[in-house]
Amino acid sequence: MQPQVADEAAAGRHAASTSRTRRAARPHPPHQAGGPWWRSRKVKGLGYAAPTAAFVTVFFLLPLLLVGQMSLSDWPLLAGNRGGNAPENYTDITDGTLFWPAVRFTLLYTVIVTVILLGLALLLALLVQEHRPGVGFFRTVYFLPGALGLASASLLFWGLYSPTTGPLSPLLEGLGLVDEPVSFLGAPTSALLSTVFLVVWKFAGFYMLILLVGLQRIPHEVYEAARMDGADRWQIFRRITLPLLRPSLALTLLLCATGSLLAFDQFFILTKGGPDNSTVTIVQLIYREAFQRLDLGTAAALSIIVLAVLLLLNVLQFRGLRRADEP
Repeated sequence: MQPQVADEAAAGRHAASTSRTRRAARPHPPHQAGGPWWRSRKVKGLGYAAPTAAFVTVFFLLPLLLVGQMSLSDWPLLAGNRGGNAPENYTDITDGTLFWPAVRFTLLYTVIVTVILLGLALLLALLVQEHRPGVGFFRTVYFLPGALGLASASLLFWGLYSPTTGPLSPLLEGLGLVDEPVSFLGAPTSALLSTVFLVVWKFAGFYMLILLVGLQRIPHEVYEAARMDGADRWQIFRRITLPLLRPSLALTLLLCATGSLLAFDQFFILTKGGPDNSTVTIVQLIYREAFQRLDLGTAAALSIIVLAVLLLLNVLQFRGLRRADEP
């Protein structure tokens, strides 16, 4: 009797197992395979990306399309779109008396600021790289001007440079270095150098921080191995530090060059393009076309040209960095 009961129990278990296997093998509807469709990873990813995509579309793509339309149209600021006039806006730019001087001055300013800023930022980063007493204080002091807005810093230096109310000119007179008040912004060369000094003071600590992060990512074992092989400081800097710091240097170069080509606040506040339009930048020229000559079409065309130049510059920099990284 007992063997028969055992056989029946085994048969029942086998039938139940077969039934579960058949139910598991049945295909489920697509929307029930991983739960409801709105819980799938693809839908969640689209949900996370949707706010950013909407922001970029509303505040970048649509304005860019509008600027492109303006650049091909006769579009006064107060009258609105009067119809297409391509390529008149682009030809009017190059025929203007301020265009080529503004291009030359912007390029000169960019080269001077980029060279000085990168060199000084690298020097400061090397000085505060090691953990020594007081290093934290100097890092804070170097970075502190970067916390000030560029417009606020420009107003501050405008007051310092003033020959009547600023402290610099009376200080130089008191030291006997000059015999009369100094107009730091009254001549083209002095206006350029005074603005460069402001920008270097403002941004040197920021770029120092970027390079300092890159320096701290270099393993100490690499330096120790180089010292054991008899390398001196200059060889270590040239053969180890600079090659391993190349990504950070490329980032600072990109940011510095782009920011210098788009310079506006400092010159608008300090010099307003003077003296004799000698410090007019490309962005200042866009401002003049749009809000002084009231011609949005020409301003938009100039903006498109600047955007194309910046894109080309960034592409060339990235390609150069990629080729340098190849063995």
